[in-house]
Amino acid sequence: MNDGSACRAEGGAAATPQTAGASARERILVWDLPVRVFHWAMVLCFAGAYLSAESERWRLLHVTLGYTMAGLVVFRLLWGLIGTRHARFADFVRGPRAVARYVGAMLRGEPETTVGHNPVGALAIVALLGLTAIVAISGWANYSDVGGHWTEDWHEGAANAMLAVVGVHVAGVLLASLRQRENLVAAMVTGRKRGPAGQAITRRWRSVALLMIVAMLGFGWLQWRSAPASGGFAPAASGAERQGGHDGDDD
Repeated sequence: MNDGSACRAEGGAAATPQTAGASARERILVWDLPVRVFHWAMVLCFAGAYLSAESERWRLLHVTLGYTMAGLVVFRLLWGLIGTRHARFADFVRGPRAVARYVGAMLRGEPETTVGHNPVGALAIVALLGLTAIVAISGWANYSDVGGHWTEDWHEGAANAMLAVVGVHVAGVLLASLRQRENLVAAMVTGRKRGPAGQAITRRWRSVALLMIVAMLGFGWLQWRSAPASGGFAPAASGAERQGGHDGDDD
């Protein structure tokens, strides 16, 4: 199956900037299903992991969601190379000048309308991918008692930084939606935005999205099966905890 070559061939000159003109604009398919599944899975996993971070009872859920986010990042990095045209990093990652130009146009009330991710949104995506990697690695090290207490500080700091980036990203999406008079949140649900017909993608890649969902559910099921016989999501006490005389009660 030549999915990768088919993806790379889709859309022709995908690496060029995609500022759309005002003419010949219609609702076109921009986001494939894997991109949308990735986006909303990251939203749910991060929210669940952040909310369960301080609970020993839900520690296994916290860990499972964190590992799932790490897997999603690996997928997104690969899909950013071989995915559909607007999913590729070459299509939307731009330099500082493009970011400054976009911000300046936004402040002047003359926003540049892009079909895919705008330059500021691209910065948020790159930052979130990097922070997720730091969160996952430091979380694994902390959970496995590797590296000492500094791993906990890195884990918590990266998670809080990620929350801040998410907040800025959400605010930016809402502002861009108002400026461009287009619901960008809904676009990440339906996959459709306004743009020239020539910049539409031709495949939704349902099979890849289905594999993603099956992989995430399967991993969650394996984690559930590995839970302690006592039930719940709390992991078995570590050797240090047992030696310290912990009785296993929730904090």
